[in-house]
Amino acid sequence: MKLDNPWQFRMGKPSSWLERVRVPVKIPGTALDYSHAAFSIPVVTSRVASIFERLAPNDVQLFPVDIEGQPDDFFILNAIRRVNCIDDEASEEARYWTPGNGIAEKVGTYISVWGMRIDTSRLGSARVFRPLHWEVALVIPEDIKLALEAIGATGVQFKDVSPLR
Repeated sequence: MKLDNPWQFRMGKPSSWLERVRVPVKIPGTALDYSHAAFSIPVVTSRVASIFERLAPNDVQLFPVDIEGQPDDFFILNAIRRVNCIDDEASEEARYWTPGNGIAEKVGTYISVWGMRIDTSRLGSARVFRPLHWEVALVIPEDIKLALEAIGATGVQFKDVSPLR
């Protein structure tokens, strides 16, 4: 089944998608434990999915996908929370869309964030989330990072966004 709205898995909101998705392979090679499908949708193996299910069950949805030429189980990883947590002052750069940019619906949201730092006092119970207005980032806690490293998960890349000490 083709996705009508692939962005739904990048917006930090729950999805009500019911169909099994088939993902074509655009670049042949070895399957990774964590990779991105079209529109940077996170696709993970069952071993990565199980870590998120165990350590952040209230923060993610997992949707089974069929990967062309792959017999293993894969899932779309949908982080279902958005948190207004970016610390603009502590980040290297946080720039916003303005009326002068000519895109009215984006005014007040981030146009770019470099060296992102988050304010952990704003997280509440969220463990896996996308920062509000900068949904291109997926933020996870240290215990999930360590669990992914412990299984030797391939394809993952980490950048520290914790507050400066």
